[in-house]
Amino acid sequence: MEYLDTVKSLLTPILTETCVTKYFDELDFFDEKCLKHTISKGLGIGIIAGSILVKVPQILKITRGRSAAGITFISVVMELFAITSNMSYSYVQGFPFSAWGEACFLAIQTSIIALLVIWYNYGSALLALGFLGAYGASVYSLVSGVTPLDVLWSMQAANVPIIVISKFLQAMTNYRNQSTGQLSAVTVFMLFLGSVARIFTSIQETGDNVIIVTYATSSLVNGVIASQILWYWNSGLKKKAVKGGKGAPKGAKGGKAGTTSPKKGSINKTKKK
Repeated sequence: MEYLDTVKSLLTPILTETCVTKYFDELDFFDEKCLKHTISKGLGIGIIAGSILVKVPQILKITRGRSAAGITFISVVMELFAITSNMSYSYVQGFPFSAWGEACFLAIQTSIIALLVIWYNYGSALLALGFLGAYGASVYSLVSGVTPLDVLWSMQAANVPIIVISKFLQAMTNYRNQSTGQLSAVTVFMLFLGSVARIFTSIQETGDNVIIVTYATSSLVNGVIASQILWYWNSGLKKKAVKGGKGAPKGAKGGKAGTTSPKKGSINKTKKK
C-alpha cells in the first residue's frame, strides 16, 4: 500500500490530516467539514489555474487590433489597485495561497493591459515605462512590511467603492458607445465566474468579512459588464440581420422578383386581333 502513502503525502498540503484520515482510512467521503474544505481548496486551485490565462484573450484582442478603443484607462487602474490591495493584504495576513493566489497573475496581466492602453490611446512609451516602474515600487512597499497593516486593511476596505466606480465607468462607456469595444467576452465571463466562486472560498478559508464583501460586490458589477456584452452582441446580430434583409430585388414590387409587367400597348393589340 505504498501508493496510498504517496497519495496521502501529496494531498497533505491541500487537505488537512483529519480529512486525509476521513477519506482514506475511514472511507467517509461525506463529512461536512472535510467536504466543504475540499470543495473550497479545489475551487481555489481551479481559479488560480484559470487566472494564469484569464486576461490573455483581452491582451491579444488589443494587440491584434492595435487598438484599446472602448477600454477606460481609469477603470483599468482602479481595478489594478483593487487587485493589488487584495493581494498585499492577504499575503501580509498569512492567508492560504489558494485563497488569493490568482491576484498575483491578475495583477501582472492587468498591468500589461494598462501599459497597452497607455501605448495605444496616448502613444507614449515613456509614460508606459514610468507607470510600470511606479507600480513595481508600490507593490514592493506593500508586501515588504514597510506599509502598516492598518493601511493595508483600509486599502482592502476601499476596494468595495473602487470596484463599483471602476466598473460603473466601464459600463457607462459601453452604454455611450452602444458597444463593448475591445473588451474580451472570455475574460469578462471568467472574471465573473471566478469572483462568484471566491465568495465561497473566502468564507471557508479566510472568514474575513472585508474580503467576502469585496468578492460579493465584484460578482455583482462583473455581472453587469457580462450582461452588457450579451446585450450588445445580440444587438449587433440583429442589426446585421436587418441590413441583410434590405437587399430585396427592385423588380419585386407588385409581383415576384424577376417578372415584368406587360406594356400598355400589348393588351390593345391583342384585342384588335
